[in-house]
This record gives sequence, structure tokens and C-alpha cells, in this order.
Amino acid sequence: MARLQWLGLIAAAALAVAGGAHAEGDKAAGRKLVYTCNGCHGVVGYENVYPSYPVPKIAGQNAQYITAALHGYKTGERKHPTMNAQAESLSDKDIADIAAYLSSIAK
Repeated sequence: MARLQWLGLIAAAALAVAGGAHAEGDKAAGRKLVYTCNGCHGVVGYENVYPSYPVPKIAGQNAQYITAALHGYKTGERKHPTMNAQAESLSDKDIADIAAYLSSIAK
């Protein structure tokens, strides 16, 4: 049993180190990439036509959430035709850069 706990501790430590080794995105590059995002997410009071719902504001959102959401749209795990099309064109670096920039904006 102690051996299993030790292996779990080693695995958790390895994941923590690997997670910390990822480079943070480039905010300046992300600022250049969000121009298409602003067409919907930057318009105050903008609502999607069908189905009708308010378009979420993403400025100031948590970087991990933005990264996960964009990867979800890119893989098709999250469904929205416009977002799926937008995310498909983004590289992992683009996504990290966008997340770094958007999360740096004060709400």
C-alpha cells in the first residue's frame, strides 16, 4: 500500500513540474490575434441571433478557462459553428497567446 501511495505522489509531482514547465503565452502576440474575437465578444450588449443568448465577455477571463474552451472548440468537443471555425485555425501557441492577453485585461 505504501508503494502505491509513493507512486501516486511521484506521478502528482511529475504532473506539477510538467504543468509549470509550459511557457506562458505572449500577451503582445495575443493582442494582435484577438481582433476577430472582438467582432462578437467586444460588442456591449451583443446577442447571438439563433439561438438567442448574450455573447459572453471574455476580457479578464481566467487563462486556463480560455485555453480549455478554445481547445474544446478546436477539437469539436464544444459545439458552436462560428467558434469551431475560428478555433480550428489557431495553433497551440496562438491559443496560449490569446489566453495570456485576455486574462491580463481588467474586467
